[in-house]
Amino acid sequence: MKRLPDTELEVMKALWSLGRDVPRSALDHALSSFQWSRNTINTYLTRLVEKGFVAVQRDGKSNLYTPLVSREEYLSFDSRSVLKRLYGTPRNFMAALARDGLDRRELDELRAFLEELEGGQTDD
Repeated sequence: MKRLPDTELEVMKALWSLGRDVPRSALDHALSSFQWSRNTINTYLTRLVEKGFVAVQRDGKSNLYTPLVSREEYLSFDSRSVLKRLYGTPRNFMAALARDGLDRRELDELRAFLEELEGGQTDD
């Protein structure tokens, strides 16, 4: 998997919110706030198809688009990629967060989350 440019990620976000077999008109409507031309959206869709993120299916005279990568899969990949590229380790990431100052509630949430993760793991 490759990290997506912001523009292609916006197209994926629209597709994730719309689901499977999305007609082009629904996608155009979901992306209308960007004021991209039809050709620009076509370019982004073509790139996403080439990268294996989106499937396209002909339906009469129009196309239907389906995301092949789930939001969760991409977020997991992207989070790990950013963590590795910018911080190296989770500890370094947490140290950077701590330097900016975490309040008591945020620390309690993190502690509870780590305990939850530990509870779900088994040592074989």
